[in-house]
Amino acid sequence: MDKWKILLGDGTHTDSLLNYEKKDFFYVVNENDTNWVVYKTPNSGITSRTSSNTRTELGEKKHWIPEVGGKLTGTLKVQHVSTSGDARVAASYSVVVGQIHSDEGNENEPIKIFYKKFPGHTKGSVFWNYEINTAGENSGRWDFSTAVWGHDISVVGDSPDTYPTEPEDGIALGEEFSYVINVYKGVMYVTFTSEGHETKTYTKNLLKSDFTKKEDIPEQIWTLYSTLGRDGVERDSAYAGEIQYFKQGAYNQTNGKDPEKNIVYYTGSETYGGDIAKQYANGCYAEVWFKEATVGPGEAPKH
Repeated sequence: MDKWKILLGDGTHTDSLLNYEKKDFFYVVNENDTNWVVYKTPNSGITSRTSSNTRTELGEKKHWIPEVGGKLTGTLKVQHVSTSGDARVAASYSVVVGQIHSDEGNENEPIKIFYKKFPGHTKGSVFWNYEINTAGENSGRWDFSTAVWGHDISVVGDSPDTYPTEPEDGIALGEEFSYVINVYKGVMYVTFTSEGHETKTYTKNLLKSDFTKKEDIPEQIWTLYSTLGRDGVERDSAYAGEIQYFKQGAYNQTNGKDPEKNIVYYTGSETYGGDIAKQYANGCYAEVWFKEATVGPGEAPKH
């Protein structure tokens, strides 16, 4: 914990986490002789300057560039995601459980790992998004989403309260899974494992873009972001030379903003005027439990 600082969903911030806890946000639960670190955050609270979404999330103190690299691991289970939201909105009912964040330039994110489950479904989806490091100004930015188990972020409902088909290979609330984000010599290697599910591995070069021209933009982006008009391209060198750091915990993706103004990120979730106790009492929060996690230097991939 000495490698991290934290921001909680009520706006509390601390750089000293040894033996630290705060009721209802960040604490330890012992279940069957296993200690789990709990990250809990409402749909509406106080958050960082770069986001309108609340979080109880660790931020790595040490920063690095992709050429130097770093490695983050986590074994977790998502216990709850918001049960309110607009099913047409891609970010509804989801939480980010690990990410890399830039600390300069556009401050974009080479990876965000999501868990998302629609109300009434038993199984949810795990997917990861890559956000382009936009060439020029950043209003045209977008995230390309890759499904791990279940759907990617672009699978949404046809109306605010109708849901797509439940994923057959999804992950249930309370079901453990693990991830490894390993950046070594500018290449990001990502691995996902879960008992009873196929292990998935991915590789992404962070020094050379795949999205430098309009014709490189995936069809998923043209469809998902059509109403927002986001059709930016990425700088050729992607995230090369740009300062990065890891984040881990519960970065709640649901908020009370109007979906008609942003059908990708404004989820229209219930927030009870920011009353955190009422949000917790009525299912308007995210809760993630971690039992193992490490952070350190990047490693040469094992072939």
